[in-house]
Amino acid sequence: MWREIEPDETKRVAVEGGEVVTYSFGSGDDVVLLLNGGPGLPCDYLRDSHSCLIDHSYRVVAFDQLGTGRSDRPTDPALWTITRYVGEVEAVRQALGLGKVHLIGQSWGGWLSVEYALTHPEALRTLVLENTAADIPHLVGELDRLREALGSETVAMMQRHEAEGTLDHPEYQAAITVLNYRHVCRLAEWPAPVRRSLDDWNMGPYETIQGPNEFTYTGNLKDWNRVPDMHRIKVPTLITVGQHDELTPACALRMKQALPDAELKVFPNSSHMPFFEEPAAFFPVLVDFLARRGGRA
Repeated sequence: MWREIEPDETKRVAVEGGEVVTYSFGSGDDVVLLLNGGPGLPCDYLRDSHSCLIDHSYRVVAFDQLGTGRSDRPTDPALWTITRYVGEVEAVRQALGLGKVHLIGQSWGGWLSVEYALTHPEALRTLVLENTAADIPHLVGELDRLREALGSETVAMMQRHEAEGTLDHPEYQAAITVLNYRHVCRLAEWPAPVRRSLDDWNMGPYETIQGPNEFTYTGNLKDWNRVPDMHRIKVPTLITVGQHDELTPACALRMKQALPDAELKVFPNSSHMPFFEEPAAFFPVLVDFLARRGGRA
């Protein structure tokens, strides 16, 4: 079960644009590499929720992506591309001598994991795609459907503020808050690692890549769709999603149908963070998959 654990080793690694800070838990050659969401979030929430995999004899490695947490924070928007981030992941893997890894990507980290798996298939033992999607135009349609549940007047209000560029208006922010508690984390009190990550959000990468909030996509990945290419990802893949996830079960199903060797698990009482919302259900699924498909069985 998840808990906050002090890393056994912290290192700085040079990547294009600066240096990133890495965190390593446990030891050995069976390595889980974590790619957290955002973009623009420090890795606290994913690192602290998954470092408990050391209890199952995995080495767990996470890092603050460039522009976040304790890593360097350049301001050049040209750095905020998925291609550069793929190079960043590979630089970390090579610098730390991780060999073939179990790659876990959550949310934006899942988009990055898909892109990385297509670019460096030789680096993976398994792939875990948590609460993510591989077709942004399809996702936008799903998000519009979730917004419609707020009612036609609220949706019209949101569209007006989006057209006028007044996204900081209290009534617009109130609607986003409701959506976040429905579809990002359904816990009444969000865990401390989540709050730490959100309190240190760098909106530069986020707005450049995604957009102004979780339900509006205007960034440089708004047309990104890797579903047609996912047949090239041959490693065993686990897809996890919450029933109420902002990146919906329909998004998860599109990935499963495109992958040659994939399993899909839906957590009925979760939204975007089953590892916090339903840890007793989530972790047995993850541990079983890694053991069964990662070469331990």
